[in-house]
Amino acid sequence: MPSDPAEGTVEAWALAYVTSESLAHKLAPPAVPTVWEDAPPARRLSHPGRPPELRVIERAEKTRGLTTPRGRARAVHTFFHHELQAAELMAWAVLAFPDTPRAFREGLLRIALDEVRHMGFYARHLELLGFRFGDFPVRDWFWARVPSCADAVSFVSVMGLGLESANLDHAAQFAARFRALGDEEGARIQELVGLEEIAHVRFGARWFCALSGAPEGTLDFDRWCAALPAPLSPLLMRGRPIQHEARRRAGQPDTFLERLAAWEPTPHAPGHAPGS
Repeated sequence: MPSDPAEGTVEAWALAYVTSESLAHKLAPPAVPTVWEDAPPARRLSHPGRPPELRVIERAEKTRGLTTPRGRARAVHTFFHHELQAAELMAWAVLAFPDTPRAFREGLLRIALDEVRHMGFYARHLELLGFRFGDFPVRDWFWARVPSCADAVSFVSVMGLGLESANLDHAAQFAARFRALGDEEGARIQELVGLEEIAHVRFGARWFCALSGAPEGTLDFDRWCAALPAPLSPLLMRGRPIQHEARRRAGQPDTFLERLAAWEPTPHAPGHAPGS
């Protein structure tokens, strides 16, 4: 592993965020510095720091739906943890891909801070439901897969065009379910997060094209599939129903969405779901 970055640099901030074992740091990191390292080495962290409040498990536990406050709290807890992993992995990518354009890495940091802000939404809603972060176990599923990305193209394929794209679908679905159960605040948070994720997915689409050498706006489904590290597949990267309008606003053309909707796993391309 290369030496740690100099204090006061963006890279040191990213390293501290990923490796911190303080929940307070994860929820409210210090301001990002303005100084970048000159010619930094690639630093590929294999795992994050985990606050003692968290109990990380290997397999998702069975849940009983959203009809009770506890059931909704469990779901919100999972959403919180997904945002935490996303924030960490954006910082991870800043360290892992130092040869990418500065504008790309700056964008990763902006998205990381959005994810931190989303964590705050979920933390407050957990309290309203009578729970707090750490009351349920979590799976570090994103961390089990994303660090296998060999390059930045693969990273944006998984995060921006994959997991965050799927969240456009899932957020709309959960907003409707929360509202039907009378949890208007839970529904509002899902809608807000889903709206803000559009820019994250658009960032992924833009940089997928830029980093892979394709003209901007020519998002190719087969090229995207090829960039996903095994065993990930498009099955993971969509919800039901697909939110066509939100995905179009995020830079995914109809031809891409048609292929995504029609994709089915084969014995050679199984789908694997992240669970909670």
